[in-house]
Amino acid sequence: VAILQTLQSNGRATNLEISRRVNMSESACMRRMRALEAQGVITGYVGVLDAERVGCGLNVFLTITLTTQAQASLLAFESAAAEVREIMECYLMTGSADYLVRVVVRDVKAFEKLHAEVLTRLPGILRITSSIALRAAVRRSALPL
Repeated sequence: VAILQTLQSNGRATNLEISRRVNMSESACMRRMRALEAQGVITGYVGVLDAERVGCGLNVFLTITLTTQAQASLLAFESAAAEVREIMECYLMTGSADYLVRVVVRDVKAFEKLHAEVLTRLPGILRITSSIALRAAVRRSALPL
């Protein structure tokens, strides 16, 4: 857990820094990290960007209802949604809507274009309801280990 907590707080930490923080030898620390990668616990390493500064400052949350919940329809929607680079997260849900989706775009005009030209053309769409986030009140990338 200590290795994972260290990586979550600083993904650029060197093996030496991590080994010192978790009180392990460098070789043991490296073996443990490789094992965590092999087990799929550590799935990758990324840089966290400032969305606003790179032109993706507007978060829009969508609830999407499909015409049917047949497995083929769900798979077709998910496959097509995975190809839309503005879709950051897409969750199959319980409740009144089938999916909860988060998209990022530059501004409302860009969202209108995405909605008209891409989102409404995804397979199986019955209804899309959108909510624009005014600001993030809480935002974390680290899991509560």
